[in-house]
Amino acid sequence: MADHSWPGATLVTAAQRGDAEALTALIHGSHPHVQRFAHSLCATPQDAEDAAQEALIILYRKIGMLRASGALASWMFRIVRNECLRRTRGLLHRPPAGDPDRDDAAARTGTTARSAEEDVLLRLEAERVAAAVAALPADQRQVLVMRDIQGLPGRTVADRLGLSTAAMKSRLHRARSTVREALREEPAAAPRGNAP
Repeated sequence: MADHSWPGATLVTAAQRGDAEALTALIHGSHPHVQRFAHSLCATPQDAEDAAQEALIILYRKIGMLRASGALASWMFRIVRNECLRRTRGLLHRPPAGDPDRDDAAARTGTTARSAEEDVLLRLEAERVAAAVAALPADQRQVLVMRDIQGLPGRTVADRLGLSTAAMKSRLHRARSTVREALREEPAAAPRGNAP
């Protein structure tokens, strides 16, 4: 039976001291856990694979930044969560299909489409939406991302996920309702000082 525990503190400490074999063992031992996190948090399987890979690269490069050797799991969870949110935000910030010239026209005329305040408010709102989408159960998140963010036709989404159209619509309705509720419950936070 496979071992389902995270690598131990001794291995983490050895990797932090520069032991190449320990670092290799640490990455291999963390890989299945990181993948599980990514698949439960990211919107698509491709994003999950990319986020897991990025998290392991960060582990390799920055193991020395881990303060407590027993905090590996929570550190990796935060890295994966942040990567998944970053990827979801990237989807949300893409310009709408069919309107590629809006920003080019603004650049040619020397006008800006939005004020700095509007940009901050839009960014805050996008972060709230991204967090609400990331919190959805995986089956609902997949349908919502494919249908509403990627803009795929309903029949295509249903086919790719092996669902009937009715089942796809049901999941999509539940996902949209859950996101709407989350956004109602958590009002947008006002910008504070030097908040990112």
